[in-house]
Amino acid sequence: MARTALVAAGVLLFFFSLGSAAFAQTDCKKLVPASPWGPNDQTGATNRVTAAVTKAAAAEIQTGKVITMSYPLVDGVPLFGSRFTKTILTATSLAPGASFGENELTYMEDTWLSQSHVGTHLDGMGHIGRKDCYYNQTPMGKYINQNNMTRLGLEHLKSFATRGVIIDAVKVFQAAGKLKSNSACKKPCIDKGTVITSADLQAGLKMYNVTLREGDIVIIHTGWGDLFEQFPAQNATYNSGAPGIGKDAANWLVSQKVVAVGTDTWVVEVIPGENPKEAFIVHNILLTDNGIHILENVRTDLIAAEAAGTKRATFFVNMTVPKAVGLTGNFVAIDAIQ
Repeated sequence: MARTALVAAGVLLFFFSLGSAAFAQTDCKKLVPASPWGPNDQTGATNRVTAAVTKAAAAEIQTGKVITMSYPLVDGVPLFGSRFTKTILTATSLAPGASFGENELTYMEDTWLSQSHVGTHLDGMGHIGRKDCYYNQTPMGKYINQNNMTRLGLEHLKSFATRGVIIDAVKVFQAAGKLKSNSACKKPCIDKGTVITSADLQAGLKMYNVTLREGDIVIIHTGWGDLFEQFPAQNATYNSGAPGIGKDAANWLVSQKVVAVGTDTWVVEVIPGENPKEAFIVHNILLTDNGIHILENVRTDLIAAEAAGTKRATFFVNMTVPKAVGLTGNFVAIDAIQ
């Protein structure tokens, strides 16, 4: 009996030690850089959108033409992994005898069930980390509950009222004679697994004589969004991979002090990745290490066509991001105003 008790105690001690190790706090100062805006910063790169930056960006509005850069929220579009969407319409007052008052008022409401990272959306600071370490050396395990995060939520973002720049990577690859397209695309597109380098980005900027400025939002047109628009027929192809930036381009964009990077893909970075041993490493570089937001499933074809027609690749960004407390990201509405 005594031996049995000792064995049981040993088993309990073993599992207790496993549990303690699993919940041990990582030294985040070894994994994630500190924010240049101080140890209490939860805002990230939108700190760069100052009044002066917004005023300078407003000069981009010359014709007042608005070009949409968001896809409609609708069931059936391609979704990553196990994400889902479902819309439910409530219209009870339309039933006979259910109207209100002598004026027979009726109304309808909606329920939208989904994760926050669907459709055209923004990745926030709490979306990606290394182990339990997130932006600004935040030990995220201390700041989560079953409902939300108590640190790094979207409520800490500043305005995105700034200059946007479209880089047409399709034109860059066509000009260089290296465009490898996917047969499922109805328009020219860069095929999945194709790395977009810093040299490609700079070539795209040179096409329109643009130099990046601190506080810019960079949007990259790859043509892959053509598959998104064919939903649901090409959902599997769209989700099977993506063209995108690699580590070289990501680090170059960091050096340019941009506030967000977006593409017409579900991931921004190249998939399959450059190193099969690394998982979504560009997300770590941009979000975790530098507080630079990622915009996914951006509609880029219209602004790319506008840039080609007007020879202007810059515009004022009008982007609505809900100040959702404790959320890791959310769907957004983006307009380019020229």
